[in-house]
Amino acid sequence: MKKQFIIAIAALGAMASCKKSSDFLDTSSTTTVLDEKAVFSDSARTMQFLNTVYNDVGFSFRKDRWDNHGNLDPATDDAEYTYSGGTQKAVILYAGTLSPVNFPFTDFWNTPYTSLRRVNLYLSKLPVTPLSAGLQKRTALEARFLRVWYYFHLVRAFGGVPLIGDKVYGNNDIINLPRNTFEECVDYMVKELDEIAPQLPAVNEYAEQDYGRATRGAAQALKSRILLYAASPLFNGGATTNDASLAKLVSYPTYDVSRWQKAADAALTVINSAAYSLVKDNTTAPGYGFYNVFLKRVNSEYIFAKLRSANKDMEWFYNPPTRGGNCYQWATHNLAEAFPMKNGKAITDATSGYDATNPFANRDPRFGYSIIYNGGLYYRSSTNNQQPVYTYVGAAQDGYGTKTTTGYYTSKMCDATTSAGGGANTERGWPLIRYAEILLNYAEAINETGHPELAYAKLAELRDRAGINAGGDNLYGMKANMTVAEMRAFIQNERRIELSFEEHRFWDARRWKIAMTVFNGYNKGLQITPVTGGYTYTVVNSIRLHNFRPEMYLFPIMQTEISKMPAMVQNPGW
Repeated sequence: MKKQFIIAIAALGAMASCKKSSDFLDTSSTTTVLDEKAVFSDSARTMQFLNTVYNDVGFSFRKDRWDNHGNLDPATDDAEYTYSGGTQKAVILYAGTLSPVNFPFTDFWNTPYTSLRRVNLYLSKLPVTPLSAGLQKRTALEARFLRVWYYFHLVRAFGGVPLIGDKVYGNNDIINLPRNTFEECVDYMVKELDEIAPQLPAVNEYAEQDYGRATRGAAQALKSRILLYAASPLFNGGATTNDASLAKLVSYPTYDVSRWQKAADAALTVINSAAYSLVKDNTTAPGYGFYNVFLKRVNSEYIFAKLRSANKDMEWFYNPPTRGGNCYQWATHNLAEAFPMKNGKAITDATSGYDATNPFANRDPRFGYSIIYNGGLYYRSSTNNQQPVYTYVGAAQDGYGTKTTTGYYTSKMCDATTSAGGGANTERGWPLIRYAEILLNYAEAINETGHPELAYAKLAELRDRAGINAGGDNLYGMKANMTVAEMRAFIQNERRIELSFEEHRFWDARRWKIAMTVFNGYNKGLQITPVTGGYTYTVVNSIRLHNFRPEMYLFPIMQTEISKMPAMVQNPGW
């Protein structure tokens, strides 16, 4: 039987575009059904088949991932979900009611393996396609990058998984594969990236119509992320089972500090390439570069992105009711407290200048670009200008208890000059890997080798771009001469606020093995009550209990997969 493929063909015309704002992934969705011969005997269709693999690179990042409005954020201490129904996927995750039988998050497993099959099929057919020799070579490298991309999504969720090599399984094949060890999976991914990175074009070597494809820097950056995860407590000898064979499936058998050095070296390769830089603009406003980077599809900071046509992705998802948004989740007071003051000092520092009676004043500029707080300004289409958003108790539409249960809304990655309720669409891509992450990767890894002093410079770059004051010691509020433990806590917090809502917090808390502490219990909100001359501020519990169990550090493999493949071994605790 001939295999049938759903191929989106609307993008073929975009391939000829000479504008970076109309790249190869800037598509509308028109589809047709074609068989293998029709696809791979035509050069445009062959390229479009590869583009279908690219189309899912942001499947885990997307804000409406489950039930059109759920994602990983509400399962963290950074966000509260607007729904409470027990069958909502995001609720199942934050409430901890998942199991191998009740695991509705099938995309964690199915989307990567579907994409892996597509990659292998593409590579198997590539030699007989009418593509030029040069294009065959380059797209083969792209496909191999994408294969590692999807394997990484599997490994960070489940630990070691079956590696299928170049095999293309057919509809009638009986598949019963054992899991490869965690170490085998990491070695495979790193080996692939090491082989393809030198051969892939640098970001400035692609033609404009190919902007967004896998680059040398993307391969190097993905290696940095993989090795950072591999060095982290969950995977670096972190198995919680006495079964030695099972332990090898989910982590390295024993801890080795040299894995941190490998992670640091991988990040430093990206840094030393000088191919990327932070988007910095403290002239327009303090920290404006941090805000603006998410509103430019082409910028110096994005290393790998899911490119989108002009849209209101984030505004539709995050904006409060007065701005026409669905506000499917709200930022928590936990996250709000993590942001320091503009002098860089934590709000818990007695010398920071923090005023609990005026808690939003003089904060790290990233705070205002990530969270909408009571009185914070945001575009309103009815007045066509910036107007305050009021979240106090009793405030019409947007108030605490009226809509928000935390006293906040989210504005990270939103365009403050438009809203879901009116205004122009924004040119944007989803930041899957950006240079700020690489700086944080290096700082974290080098600190764990016992050299916290080497982390300061990279963290200072981030804080300078954020608009934090340098201070007389040029430490941007960082304590001098931190110990490894002090620097670790600092980096974990800095990573949390810099990368908030970019699909890092959920995975970071797991790989650091702190999720049992930070993902259990109630998140915090801020109840703001009007009084004569101002407001009172009361920290309260959110209305939803979060539950994280030790076995949840790795997801269970779905029972349907275990039943189909008896050679598959379940994760510890499940």
